[in-house]
Parts: sequence; C-alpha cells; structure tokens
Amino acid sequence: MNKTNKKTVVVGLSGGVDSSVAAKILVDEGYRVIGAFMLNWDDTRYTITDEMQWIKDSEDAKKVAEKLNIPFYIFDFKDKYFKRVVDYMFREYEAGRTPNPDILCNREIKFDLFWEEAKKYGADFVATGHYARKGKVTKNEKIYYRLLAGVDIKKDQSYFLAQLNQEQLKNALFPIGELEKSKVRKIAKEADFVTAEKRDSQGLCFVGKVNLPDFLRQQLAPKEGNIIVIPKEFYNDFQKPKNFENERNRLEFLGKKYIYKPEDGKVIGKHQGAHYFTKGQRKGLNIGGFKERTFVIDTDVKNNIVYIGEHYTHPGLYRQALYVKNDELHWVRPDLKLQSGETMDVMIRYRHLQPLRRGKLHQFEDVLYVEFFEPQQAIAEGQFVAWYIDDELIGSGVIN
Repeated sequence: MNKTNKKTVVVGLSGGVDSSVAAKILVDEGYRVIGAFMLNWDDTRYTITDEMQWIKDSEDAKKVAEKLNIPFYIFDFKDKYFKRVVDYMFREYEAGRTPNPDILCNREIKFDLFWEEAKKYGADFVATGHYARKGKVTKNEKIYYRLLAGVDIKKDQSYFLAQLNQEQLKNALFPIGELEKSKVRKIAKEADFVTAEKRDSQGLCFVGKVNLPDFLRQQLAPKEGNIIVIPKEFYNDFQKPKNFENERNRLEFLGKKYIYKPEDGKVIGKHQGAHYFTKGQRKGLNIGGFKERTFVIDTDVKNNIVYIGEHYTHPGLYRQALYVKNDELHWVRPDLKLQSGETMDVMIRYRHLQPLRRGKLHQFEDVLYVEFFEPQQAIAEGQFVAWYIDDELIGSGVIN
C-alpha cells in the first residue's frame, strides 16, 4: 500500500485475542490503524461473577494498542446499547419469543454506532475480529458485497453477521477470516500480546455470562405457573394428509405449531415464569421422575405454562418448515432476492455453528417459507434463520 495514501481503519479492540490479531494484520498491511474499545455494559448485578470484566478487557485492549503503537480510544455506547439491544431482548422474552442479541448487537452496535463514531476519526473502514470473510461481485455494472463463511469452520461467525446490509459490508474488514484459530493464537503469542492465551468471551454480547432469569427479572417479574408434560400419544391425531390443495397448504402443515391445552397433559411441577424458558431448553426445569431427559417443547406466556416432552425424539421438538414475515426478511444480497412465486435451493442455519441443513425457500406475497428436507429440532420463534449458497450467506430473517 502506498504509504502516502494510507486508508484509515478503526479496529474494535475487545480485549480478546481475535481483535488483537486483526489489528496487527492491518498494521502489517500498511493501514493507518486506530484501536477503539466499545463500552456497552458496566452492570455486574446479573453476571455469573462480580468482576468488572470491561475494565480488564479495556486494559488488555489498551496494552495491545500500545504494543502496536497505535492510538487507542474508548467509545461509550451504554445508553444506546440498552435501548437498541437490551430493550429488544426484554420485549421478545415477554412475548414468548427467543431473541438473538448477538445478531442485533452486530447490526445495531458494531457496524452502525461504531461506524458512525469511527468516521469522526477519519475512518475509511471499521474492522473486527470476526471469523468471516468479505468478497464482491459485479452485476450489471453494480458492485455487490458478499458475506462469506470464515475459513475455520469450527469458528465461523458469518451467522452472527446475517443482518448486515450492503453499506455495512462495504465499510467492514474481517482480517482474520482467512485464518484458523490456532494460527491466530500463534500470531498473538509471537507478538507477545497480553491476550495471546486469553479465553474467548462467552455469554451475551458485551455483557458476559449471566443468570438469565435474574437478568430478565429487571423488567419481567417472576410468576409461578405449571409445568405440564405432553405425552407422545398426543400427536397421533396429527397425521400428514395424502394430498394438499396447494403448495402453501403443504408448507403450512410442515411448519404448523402445535397448540397445547392444559388438559392435553399432566402437571408435574412448577416454574417461576414461562418467559424465562425457550423451546429445546433442557436445564433449569428442576423436575425429576423421568427415565429420559425432558425438554421444553413450548411456552404459553399468556397463561404462564411451560410444556415439556420426554426424550430428544419427542414429536413436539420437531418441525420441517418455518416462515418469515416480509417485514422481518433481510437479503444481504439484494440482487438475489426472490419474487413472489419463486423458489431457491439453499443451505440453512438457525443456530450459531449448527451444521448447515439442506432446504428450499418459497416466496409468497406476504411471507417467505423456509422448508427443510428433514425435520429439525427446537426451532424457536424469535431466533434468526440464515440461508447460504455454498459458503456465502445471502439472507436471513426472524423465525415466526
């Protein structure tokens, strides 16, 4: 790169090894690099430990910046993080849906607020330590940016970036996307970074590991309700019809949500709030007397009931289709957007690092149906589903 025409990159230094190495790669490539730590959360009341983790993380980030001889700043987004991410979590849980704050965190904070703040420092790009890659393709003389999976399949974070738009991708760099995690650790160790052996962060984006019920009790009060077990025999009346009137009716059947009533099962315990549970959840039920593990198969927040089933093969855990409302549908590649009546064979993911599943998209006037070629376990409303062609994530949406 021409030293007289350096591009400026503001790197989100989180105090972890991945962002540390991302910054080093950019420095080595000749960019003018600025390090910035995003302060989004400083409340330890609901975290598993009482440590002010952000202080340690920001100190480590500063040490890395000093080692690289780059400027370092702290961007304070606490108020906006609460409004854009935490409030969203509360609303979704209260409605009986299961949110994914990490995806919102990237869309709203790391690639929106962070970019707006970075521009004040002359940034041409922002960079993060995500295991993802960016490409581009030209169609009809227009450039479209591609969101590609990271080379390290075990660490691929493209799913967490599924709500980024073309403008956000244009301004983003993912320096470690071509590397395996072991190589990232090796580079950090050779650079003598304080973060070289640091464990990866876990838990909620920028918050850390939390006791979820305690966290949600900030706004969602505990309320005792029943835990009801649904027997497998309940599903005997739900046989697949031999014929369907049309394709939409077939998809509606495959994605139909079972509606349970208290009389469909047996009360076997109590809970302190249906909104604290999510479909597929196994821990936290505090019930016994079953030969096999039990799983949450549904929650009824209106009547404050948690429905469970025994064994991972329980029919209530499985669906073969889901749908996304048009207003909650997002195409990372808008040039590939389906029109009403069109279909597309894709690979699908609805959880981070979940193996990609084969399936098909069906676009109707009002919704997009996502059909799997095999039944899938614990599809939770409120989570995000993402679809890929080969290693490119081309779109996503909120599961309904």
